[in-house]
Amino acid sequence: MSLRIAFMGTPDFAVPSLSEILSSGHDVVCVYTQPPRRAGRGKALRKSPVHEFADIMGIEVRTPESFRKPSVINDLEALDVDVACVVAYGQILPQRALDAPRYGCLNLHGSKLPRWRGAAPVQRAIMAGDTETAAMIMQMEKGLDTGPVLLSETVAITDDDNAGSLHDKLARVGALLWPRALVALGRGALVPSPQAGAPTYASKIDKAEARLDWSRPASELEYLIRGLSPFPGAWCELPSRKGVERIKIHLAEVSNETGAPGTALDDDLLIACGDKSLRLKRLQPAGKGVMSAADYLRGRPCARGVVLS
Repeated sequence: MSLRIAFMGTPDFAVPSLSEILSSGHDVVCVYTQPPRRAGRGKALRKSPVHEFADIMGIEVRTPESFRKPSVINDLEALDVDVACVVAYGQILPQRALDAPRYGCLNLHGSKLPRWRGAAPVQRAIMAGDTETAAMIMQMEKGLDTGPVLLSETVAITDDDNAGSLHDKLARVGALLWPRALVALGRGALVPSPQAGAPTYASKIDKAEARLDWSRPASELEYLIRGLSPFPGAWCELPSRKGVERIKIHLAEVSNETGAPGTALDDDLLIACGDKSLRLKRLQPAGKGVMSAADYLRGRPCARGVVLS
């Protein structure tokens, strides 16, 4: 059964979902996405990844600044869609918008709800040291990620995952849930399951969180580094010939050596933490690309005893 669908999404995380829905033969009559924003060095207006993909596929695109305007909801109601599929759209939908499609609005969320409701579930799961997460399609309601779960797939978080790799995993796994969910929806076979357990909230990443505090245990800092890589990147400051240089750390490994927090324990970027230490393995100096520790040290030695801040 082919459904008449409005798709709502903005970042690259949402593009695989739109692609899978289209490949399943459903009629996506309109795409809603955030308006073009100024980005890059020239601050030119740039369409969202979903907008660009929808243009390629020849789908009508709408970019309302806010769903609080009655006219925007009027236009959604006029589409007479069966369902709205929502993936990281970036706007809160009022109740009237949620009720506009015949079967309401379904949302893909990248966490094991009710754990990590909110804006940054991928980053928060890694930063907390979680060993698994999930892609979940839920029925949307007025509360923030509070609706019943309709379909889910557990995803392991490995020691090699960072926010970028886990983001890509969840985008792929979540996209593959849509055809199954929509077939079941058309047959009336989707069974909602209320979320169970105490919720936790994945608040937006604050810039202040990205600075490494060497008094914390090495394991916590390693989670932080992976959770903030590749963006915005955990960072610290190293003494340099010009004073102090800020660098981002993209990969580190916990080691058992101990010392005064923030102190280099050898000449190869082994840095003492509040508990154990971290071997810094991939770094990014300001204005440069990501590089190995060995490449960094060729031009910027960091001798034993140097203190990082």
